[in-house]
Amino acid sequence: MALQVIVLGTGLTECILSGLLSVEGKKVLHMDRNDYYGGDSASLNLTQACWFNSARLWGALLTKLAQLYRKFRPDQTPPAELGRDRDYAVDLIPKFIIASGELTKILVHTDVTRYLEFKQIAGSFVYRDGKISKVPSNEMEALKSPLMGLFEKRRAKKFFEFLQGWKDEDPATHQGSWTLAQVSLLSLSDISRLLGINLDKDTMQTVYTKFGLEPGTQDFIGHAMALYLNDE
Repeated sequence: MALQVIVLGTGLTECILSGLLSVEGKKVLHMDRNDYYGGDSASLNLTQACWFNSARLWGALLTKLAQLYRKFRPDQTPPAELGRDRDYAVDLIPKFIIASGELTKILVHTDVTRYLEFKQIAGSFVYRDGKISKVPSNEMEALKSPLMGLFEKRRAKKFFEFLQGWKDEDPATHQGSWTLAQVSLLSLSDISRLLGINLDKDTMQTVYTKFGLEPGTQDFIGHAMALYLNDE
């Protein structure tokens, strides 16, 4: 069989490329010099992590990813009390893939799961006021969460319901119920809360203000839920 493409490495990029070519009917040979899939985006067990640390195959790359286990326990091998190798998955490059994102659709389309295994995140956590708290993932967890007070939870609930119900073509979902004449004597902050939201002009701060959300809740939504790295 005549090959048309040879792909070297089984990192995420290489797997997507190989899958796209295969879907288009190309004859592809996909190879990897390592004894595990994933390339420089792999998640290794403890033994692999120690091997990766001592290997010299990847030169400068080792310096960047380097040392993993031995970085914290110089010249040691994983002790028996840490358990089985397969109970660990140490990311060489920590990463998240959003379940409803475009990348997920590409992975499904290209059948990358033939080479790479993906694990659903069991939970995410935030550090606030000296404590570590779980980010709620369902209504029951939200009710029990210490991250917001009772009244703030009610405001946040209205905010999330607003997001869920938003329709560009339906002004009734834009939270506007007053006219300019009715609010002419109110302050600017009151006006921002009472008038409808214009997503083409209003900042996210304006939306938060309209629902009366506290600064801590704004940070929580932006960073812990939306996963933004900064406030820009």
